[in-house]
Order: sequence, then C-alpha cells, then structure tokens
Amino acid sequence: MGIFWDLLQQEELDKQQAQADSIEDRVANLEAELENTKTLLRKTLEALESHLNQDIDGDGIAG
Repeated sequence: MGIFWDLLQQEELDKQQAQADSIEDRVANLEAELENTKTLLRKTLEALESHLNQDIDGDGIAG
C-alpha cells in the first residue's frame, strides 16, 4: 500500500508544480503585456501633447 500512496503523492506534487509553472508563465506574460501597454500609452500621450501643444501629463513639457 505504501508504494501506491507514494505514487498518489507524487502525482499530486506534479500537478501542483504544473499549476505553479502555469501561473508563473501567465504572470510573466501579463508583466510583458503591461510594459508594452505602458510604452504605447507614453508614445500616444507624447504624440497628443505634440499635436495639441499642451502639457497633459503635468511633467512641464509639451510633447
């Protein structure tokens, strides 16, 4: 009976590891997507400030 218990425990550990790896991958993807979104937002804001010739984000520079 002990070997079956060990196999069941190992299977559960493998499932938990796969789930953790999946979450880590998802977090990494979300972080990369967030960085890309922030970069795009910054470029959009700079273009809008240049177009309107106004300081929208309050950094003291228009554009």
